[in-house]
Amino acid sequence: MATSNIYTTAFDEDVQTTTTECPDCGGSIRQTGREMTCEDCGLILEENQLDRRPDWGRSDGQESKKRTGAPLTPTRHDRGLSTEIGYHCDGNGTTLSSQKRRQLNRLRREQSRAQWQSKAERNLAYGLGEARRIVAHLGLAKSIRDQACALFRQAQSEGLCHGRSLEAVAAASVYAATRCNGLGRSRAEITASARCDQGRLTNAYDAMNIDLELPTQPISVIDRIPKLATELKVPDRVRRRAVELAQQASEAGLTIGRRPSGVAAGCLYLAAERAGLCLTQHQIADTAGTSPNTLRNRRDELLELDAC
Repeated sequence: MATSNIYTTAFDEDVQTTTTECPDCGGSIRQTGREMTCEDCGLILEENQLDRRPDWGRSDGQESKKRTGAPLTPTRHDRGLSTEIGYHCDGNGTTLSSQKRRQLNRLRREQSRAQWQSKAERNLAYGLGEARRIVAHLGLAKSIRDQACALFRQAQSEGLCHGRSLEAVAAASVYAATRCNGLGRSRAEITASARCDQGRLTNAYDAMNIDLELPTQPISVIDRIPKLATELKVPDRVRRRAVELAQQASEAGLTIGRRPSGVAAGCLYLAAERAGLCLTQHQIADTAGTSPNTLRNRRDELLELDAC
């Protein structure tokens, strides 16, 4: 009996017989969906390469086809690859027994003791947690959080944490991330959410700016006005007029060598004064973080600019 009569081809094997001869025995070659073999001697002539692409097959009861885990994140000291042990429920939401909870408590205690390979890794975890806390308190975007954590990790690798508190370096990392993205966040605002004073933040930021060569952008006066106007609850027409005055001051070079907060306060005070709003100099100066004397000087310079 012929071999073709004994062997039954299934519908999913995609068998195709060709007239190519085997180089060893001269027999006929059978080509399947994965390889080409000789029907007489069994020699494998060609075999498809392995498919190394991601497996997106969907299992039973799964809505998503993903089989991969969470992506790596720079906000964790171990890139997010650590194991998290639950407390009262398992992965399916089933309540654990008291014996299983006691066992998990022991495992959690041993994991907390062995999760730090060195003191530097423990400091890194603490600093990254502090940076995440400051970003969350300020309501910044996740991209700013990732950049701040990456800057803290780089600062520790460069030895910038020696002689400085971890809280100051974490706050400086957040401030540097906001400066690199052109956000109008002052050092006083960062310090209000951090666990260090403004002097330590400035010291850590200056060291990071020099050693890491940060692509920081100059602080714009126009970026300070919207936040200042929101805190003072001024109308939109006053805010728009203050922005126009800030643009005129920038074009005339009045912002060179002067603090942006003082120029912004002067622009907003002059715009409010011309609109007939009752805002005192002390009120605007305290909100902007400057002095009333500086506010009056910037206002006089703007008046001289309008007179010219």
